[in-house]
Amino acid sequence: MSQGTLFDKVWDLHTVRVLPSGQTQLFIGLHLIHEVTSPQAFAMLRDRQLQVLMPERTVATVDHIVPTQNQVRPFQDPLAEEMMQALEANCQENNIRFYNLHSGQQGIVHVIAPEQGLTQPGMTIACGDSHTSTHGAFGAIAFGIGTSQVRDVLASQTLALSKLKVRRVEVNGPLQSGVYAKDVILHIIRTLGVKGGVGYAYEFAGSTIAAMTMEERMTLCNMAIEGGARCGYVNPDAVTFDYLRGRDFAPKAADWDRAVNWWTSLRSDPEAIYDDCVVFDAAAIAPTVTWGITPGQGIGIDEPIPTPDMLPESERVLAAEAYEYMDLQPGSPIQGTPVDVCFIGSCTNGRISDLREAAHIARGKQVAPDVKAFVVPGSERVKQQAEAEGLDQVFRAAGFEWREPGCSMCLAMNPDKLEGRQISASSSNRNFKGRQGSASGRTLLMSPAMVAAAAITGCVTDVRHLA
Repeated sequence: MSQGTLFDKVWDLHTVRVLPSGQTQLFIGLHLIHEVTSPQAFAMLRDRQLQVLMPERTVATVDHIVPTQNQVRPFQDPLAEEMMQALEANCQENNIRFYNLHSGQQGIVHVIAPEQGLTQPGMTIACGDSHTSTHGAFGAIAFGIGTSQVRDVLASQTLALSKLKVRRVEVNGPLQSGVYAKDVILHIIRTLGVKGGVGYAYEFAGSTIAAMTMEERMTLCNMAIEGGARCGYVNPDAVTFDYLRGRDFAPKAADWDRAVNWWTSLRSDPEAIYDDCVVFDAAAIAPTVTWGITPGQGIGIDEPIPTPDMLPESERVLAAEAYEYMDLQPGSPIQGTPVDVCFIGSCTNGRISDLREAAHIARGKQVAPDVKAFVVPGSERVKQQAEAEGLDQVFRAAGFEWREPGCSMCLAMNPDKLEGRQISASSSNRNFKGRQGSASGRTLLMSPAMVAAAAITGCVTDVRHLA
């Protein structure tokens, strides 16, 4: 087993005890909740006459079901309104900090916690959402959990978990122009597989990662779960500290210096032992697009859709399913594939740097006829900053719709849905069947800049041709 890694250190610091099952009872420093996975958990507490043990360690927001156009209450969807009312009542009853619509602090849960400094190095973080791994970008250990585990954290501030192995995923060298963190993680998942990380935490390292901004690192860690890893993290460094300095919940004054010293001590030791290590050359990573029905079915923009003989035997059955569902021909180029809808947003790529890159591509151009293109900021703060920089005007002038913050079409638990067999160029994190709201809708994952390029040309396009 691994020794001396950040994962080992944080795990040990938060261990309450080893349970008879062999699992660890792990203290959770920060619990994030939203409107979809929490109502049943609170109901379970009431059924057992239990109280929220540490309400000060739980923070709530709304994101999954909120409309990004008409946010007038009550919502037109009665189930969405019911979920909203349940979260509002549960937070009020239990004295939980709640960022509601129009508070100036609402947004996607994995966007608001980092931007407010709630997410910090050395923490254990849990949320009833798969992409909680995002917070590992700060040197935290962050887990997505199910509803019964949300109940457990509310009641005990702990979780019963089996300790993971640690794989060091090293990426070295400068990225090519037009290649972003989204391309890096899609390339990693393509190489290691969607189940390659099962039983592991991924420690992202190497000169490429060291050169990334915090928002790029968040994109990387966000999709660790798509490669099967339970969590992904980056060791905290000067980039981390510079991002956190001065944020709402970051330590202040003398506490700041003490915090930085402690955070630095948590970094993986130079002589740390890993269960596995893989190394990637950044120069080999091209702008990447998924062609199939899992995030692992991705190719470089200049590559053809793989033919069965190009794939390992173990992948051919799923590939055959993907060919049929996506209606894409093996051996044909992905570049030039027509798109109907272009979505920029999500907890993967809805931050200010994502919007800047997309706006750079869209500036002075026009969305192609018959393409619906829209931009959904990841939070109210991101929206405010983008508007202060005039990015909303760039998008609007180009023919994109500018929306209110929310999860939107990433999972389509709201009015933003594909219709029929539409194909979406999406900056989100999953391309599963039906993921974007239509049982037959098709999703191509790519970076926000690539989505903007697709919106302008009406088809999958190498962003380097438009930059």
